[in-house]
Amino acid sequence: MNNENNNFLGSSMKFPIQVNPSTGRFAVSSGEQSVKESVYLILMTNRGERWLLPDFGGTLVRYAFMDTSLTMLTIMSNEIRRVLAEQEPRIGDIDVEIDRSDERADCLVVNIRYMVRETNTPENLVFPFYLNNSEVVMDDEDEL
Repeated sequence: MNNENNNFLGSSMKFPIQVNPSTGRFAVSSGEQSVKESVYLILMTNRGERWLLPDFGGTLVRYAFMDTSLTMLTIMSNEIRRVLAEQEPRIGDIDVEIDRSDERADCLVVNIRYMVRETNTPENLVFPFYLNNSEVVMDDEDEL
C-alpha cells in the first residue's frame, strides 16, 4: 500500500492499547489495520459511554440475553450494519451474518465483511457476541 492511501486511512493508537517495546511509546496502527480496529471499537462501545462523543458506538448490549430467533438475529445484523455505515466512513458494502450454530449455546459468531473504500480491499472481522453476559469479551485466540 502506498503512503497516499495510508494518509487517507489514517493512523491511530493501536487497539487494544499496546506499548512499542523498542520505543516505549504507544503502538500505532495504520491503513486497513486502523480501519479494522475502528470497526471493533465501534462494536465494543455502548452508545453514551463516551461522554464527549455521546452518539459514538452502538446498542449491542441490549441484545444480551435475547432469544436467537431469525427475527431477532435479522434486527441485530441490520443494526450492526447501520451503526458501522454511520460511524465508519472509510468502509462500504457492509455485510453482516450471524451464526448461531456454534458449539457454544451462549455465543453468537458475527461475521462482518466490508470493503475499504480508498483501496477497494475486502476485509472481514469475526466478532464473538456472548448472550449470557452484558459484556463482550475477546478471547485470547481472537485477533484484530
